[in-house]
Amino acid sequence: MPATDTTNQDHHRLPHTQALDFWLARCAIFVIAMLQLLLVNDFALWSRWLAPAVELLLLVPLSVATAWAQNKAKHASTEAHFHLIAHGRRLIRRAALGLTILVTLMNFVALYFLIKALMTGHAGSAQTLLVDAVNIWCTNIIAFALWFWSIDRGGPASRGVTTKQHPDFLFPQMSMTDPLYRSWSPGFVDYLFVAFTNATAFSPTDTMPLSPRAKLLTMAEAAVSLLTLALVAARAVNILA
Repeated sequence: MPATDTTNQDHHRLPHTQALDFWLARCAIFVIAMLQLLLVNDFALWSRWLAPAVELLLLVPLSVATAWAQNKAKHASTEAHFHLIAHGRRLIRRAALGLTILVTLMNFVALYFLIKALMTGHAGSAQTLLVDAVNIWCTNIIAFALWFWSIDRGGPASRGVTTKQHPDFLFPQMSMTDPLYRSWSPGFVDYLFVAFTNATAFSPTDTMPLSPRAKLLTMAEAAVSLLTLALVAARAVNILA
């Protein structure tokens, strides 16, 4: 019996998030930075290079710290080790949330300038409007995928470590009784899919937001998507017609 309890404790101490998920999140930040640079019209605060440069510079130490925490978690054996790792994870999560806030705000700024240009009649050609609308829409999806991935059940570094974390999203796999899904934990691709479907349907599909913060985030993403597709893209299509 004691051996079984120890096994369960070890199982809940080890994060379910795989290294691939962290690499996908890093690639997501890189893709966002490239999309910001590829905006045809000047819809950035100050220099268009500033936000992408800051994002990529923040990504480097954050990646190193995440790799350190993951490596330490694999070899931790005492309560002191787990306490140190937990402290490091909290700092990493705050830094990751700060980076996610930055990319989200920059996309909001780009959408604001695009709508302002449309309302004042100083927008570029219809072709550039369509390109920038798609750019902002794609950035919106990736940014909120990072949000969902970062907040659900304490974030990726802690997800699966403890059973006390309440889920922010209810995935279909969490309701399955099949033993194969008993220890299932969502990865970055799962959150990217949630963000994509929310941006296209303007509502949850197979995955439901449970917590107030998850509901507010899905509302914000749907609002940005609606403004981008319904207002900006529609205006550009009318110009083309």
